Amino acid sequence: MKKYLLIIILLLLFVVDLQSQCAMCKSVVESNMENGDTIGGGLNDGILYLMVMPYISLGLIAFFWLRHNKKQNNSSL
Repeated sequence: MKKYLLIIILLLLFVVDLQSQCAMCKSVVESNMENGDTIGGGLNDGILYLMVMPYISLGLIAFFWLRHNKKQNNSSL
């Protein structure tokens, strides 16, 4: 239990550091968009890609876990 609590606390500490970079990215993209660059579209695509990956990973883990449990239940009967 202590191990999981330590991991959660460490993850929360790293998240605070990571969020500080968002303001810098936003200001760079806004200044580039004002000058006519299209980097904002690519950044938005990257954000969507990063947002979808955890959901796909969790879905695959749940699928294989359920399939494994179903096979174990059928073999025990």
